[in-house]
Amino acid sequence: MPYNLRHLRVFLAVVETHSVTRAAEICFVSQPAVTQALGRLARLAGLPLFARTPQGLFATAAGTTLTGRVRRCFGYLDPALSALSPRLKVTATRSQLQALIAVCETQNFTLAAKRLGLAQPTVHRAVSQLESEVERPLFERTAFGIVATRAAAGLAQAARLALAELAQADADMAETMSRETGRIVIGAMPLSRACVLPDAIVRFRASGRTIPIDVLEGDYDDLLAGLRRGETDFLIGALREPAPIGDIVQDMLFCDSVVLVAGPQHPLVRSARRGALMQPAIEALAQYPFVVAPEGTPIRHHFNRIFGRAVPPALVETRSVILMRELLEKSDHLGCVSKRQAEAEIAHGLMVALPFDLPGSERPIGLTLRSGFLPTAAQALFLKLLRETAQSLARPS
Repeated sequence: MPYNLRHLRVFLAVVETHSVTRAAEICFVSQPAVTQALGRLARLAGLPLFARTPQGLFATAAGTTLTGRVRRCFGYLDPALSALSPRLKVTATRSQLQALIAVCETQNFTLAAKRLGLAQPTVHRAVSQLESEVERPLFERTAFGIVATRAAAGLAQAARLALAELAQADADMAETMSRETGRIVIGAMPLSRACVLPDAIVRFRASGRTIPIDVLEGDYDDLLAGLRRGETDFLIGALREPAPIGDIVQDMLFCDSVVLVAGPQHPLVRSARRGALMQPAIEALAQYPFVVAPEGTPIRHHFNRIFGRAVPPALVETRSVILMRELLEKSDHLGCVSKRQAEAEIAHGLMVALPFDLPGSERPIGLTLRSGFLPTAAQALFLKLLRETAQSLARPS
C-alpha cells in the first residue's frame, strides 16, 4: 500500500498519546488533518486501527500490528534523515525517497524516471527538493554519470530498508484478515536449489500458502547486496567464515563436503572398475581439465587447497552442475563440486565420485539474514520448513 509517511507519523503520535488533540500538537497539524490521516490509513488497511474508549483512542489488533512495522520503518529512516537535516523528518516524502533510491541505483535521472514510470522532470524535482532542504548537493557528476554522495547513499540505504518494512506491513495486515499479499524472495546458491529448497517449497504449498516465491540466482556478492538493500528476504547456501559484514547474521543448518567427480566413461573410472585405481595422486588428477566453481567461492577455496601449486591449467569456471555433468559426459574433464549438490547425478550414474579422500573439505550450509529481520507469518513458516528440511539432511543416512 502507498503509505504516506506524514500520515504514519500522525498515526504513531495517536498510538502514543491516545489523543487526536495531542497528536495534532506534536505533529504541528490541525485536528481535522489528524482525523483525515487516520481515516486514510484505515481505508488502506481495510480494518479499523483504533477503538474509541472513555480514556481515549487505543490501537486495535490491526493497529498494533501496523505500529510495530511503522516503528521499525522510522527506526531505519529517522537517523539518516536527521543526519542530513532535522527538518527532513517533517518534510521528506515517500516519492522523494523513491526518486533518491532510483537515481542512486541507475546513476541517471532519465533511467531513474523510466524505472519509476515517471517523467524525468518529476524525478529531478523530487531530488532537488531534498537537496534544497539539506542545503547541499546529493549527487556529483562524473564521466560515468551522477554518483551519490556518501550522505545520499546512506539515506538511500535507510530508505530502502524503511520501505521494505512498509511492504512487510502490508503482508502483516493481510494476515490479520486471513489473506495473503506480497511475496517471498530467496537468494539461492547452487546447493540449496538442488537439495533443500524443492522440499521446503513443496511443504509450503501443501500448507495451503499461495503467496508467490521468487528464487533468485547469482553471485554471492550480488545476492548479499540485494539482501542488505531489503530486496531479498534471506539467502540460503554456503556460509562465509567469517561473515563478510556486520549487518547480517548467519544460521548454520548442516555441513556439506566437497567431492571430485568424473563422467562414467572417464579413464580414471574405467581403471577403478578394473580394480587398478585406489586413490589417484594429485599429479595424476592435475593432468586432466577441470570444471570448478569461480574464485571467491567456498568450493574453489577447497579446490585450490587440495591442489596447491599443482592446480590444473585448463579450467572451466561455472556454478552450473548441468554444464559440469555435460562436460564430464562428453570429455575427460573432472569436476569439483558439493557432494550434496551432485547426489542426484551420482545416484543416477551420470557422474562418478572418485575415491579421493578430501579431509577438511566440510563447509557450513545455512541461512543468511539481515540483522534484526522480522519475518511475516508466511516468511516465518517458510523458514521453519527450511530448517526442518535441513535437519533431515543433517541426520546420518
